[in-house]
Amino acid sequence: MGRRMPKARYEAELLKLQADLTTMAEWIRETGARVVVVFEGRDAAGKGGVVKRIAEYLSPRVCRIVALPSPTEREQSQWYFQRYVSQLPAAGELALFDRSWYNRAGVEHVMGYCTSEQYHRFLQQCPVFEHQLIDDGIVLVKYWFSVSDDEQERRFQSRLNDPLARWKLSTIDLEARQRWSDYSRAKDAMFLHTDTPESPWYVVDAEDKRAARLNCIAHLLGQVPYQAVDLSRLKLPKRVKDDTYQRPPRDLYTYVPDYAATLAE
Repeated sequence: MGRRMPKARYEAELLKLQADLTTMAEWIRETGARVVVVFEGRDAAGKGGVVKRIAEYLSPRVCRIVALPSPTEREQSQWYFQRYVSQLPAAGELALFDRSWYNRAGVEHVMGYCTSEQYHRFLQQCPVFEHQLIDDGIVLVKYWFSVSDDEQERRFQSRLNDPLARWKLSTIDLEARQRWSDYSRAKDAMFLHTDTPESPWYVVDAEDKRAARLNCIAHLLGQVPYQAVDLSRLKLPKRVKDDTYQRPPRDLYTYVPDYAATLAE
């Protein structure tokens, strides 16, 4: 891996890409497009960081992050894809799946949370399911974040010692450290069945988080056929001054304490 990009250069490039994302999101809203982006990969590979930076400046009415918890007992009895279908975007929406239906090909299979029959059924049904999404007009983009064993270990140790990031570690994550090879085999099998010409996997080298974020966002912008939307028609109207309105006295309201003022003391 080469020298890490300086932070100032990274932040400047990221901001440029995020400006392009706002243009893309406006096109999605205006045209009624439906876009689904799937983020998968090793634990601590940086998926969440990329999702956060994609959504950072986008309207939550257009861009929605989907990060589902473990399925309920009722959901476990449903058709496997059913709870993910309910999260698909409507017209004018972008859905970012921070993990997705591919849980069955990864953690569920490796950890024994599904049967062998359910696992193999998923591998058969998944390409058909994704074909139906694409055939219905949804733009589907899938990313796999690749990180080495050593780098994952370093990030786990960093999370363990950081009180702000410790919540990212779960018992499943810790168990996964003991099953690196099993997850590797599961990933290989998943790619074999679901890396199709119609719906390919795009692999993001995630050893360097900064580079991975820039590379992924730049690539995503190239996968959505957006164009700049003319916003010149938007004009800020003149303010209307109403001298008849009198604001109630401040002491009628309960204000939060001025904590910020204590920092200057």
